Amino acid sequence: MTISLDGRRFAAETDVVAGEVGTETVFAYHERAGEVWAEYAGGSIRRGYLVGTREGDRLDFRYVQLNAEGQTSSGHCVSEVTVLADGRLSLHETWSWESRPGSGTSVVQELPGPA
Repeated sequence: MTISLDGRRFAAETDVVAGEVGTETVFAYHERAGEVWAEYAGGSIRRGYLVGTREGDRLDFRYVQLNAEGQTSSGHCVSEVTVLADGRLSLHETWSWESRPGSGTSVVQELPGPA
């Protein structure tokens, strides 16, 4: 059974090496009919957006963001959705910048409680 991402909030497990997302960055996900999108902000990110698709437990999306210094960046990410022991969701991400050099992996976990 696929668990919807719609209305769920996530934050990075740790600061992301070679990236700009950190533990203070919060992602608000939406999902409908195989489409996923999110808004995110916090830490060194003023504003970010992602949009893509979901097939089973695999997300494939592009992201664009504006950092605290006023610079824009964009990239591509593929994530795998997993369920944690406490029932929250976790996204294991493999990402790469498209607007500059660099790539990496990261994990974001669902935040407990209401938004």
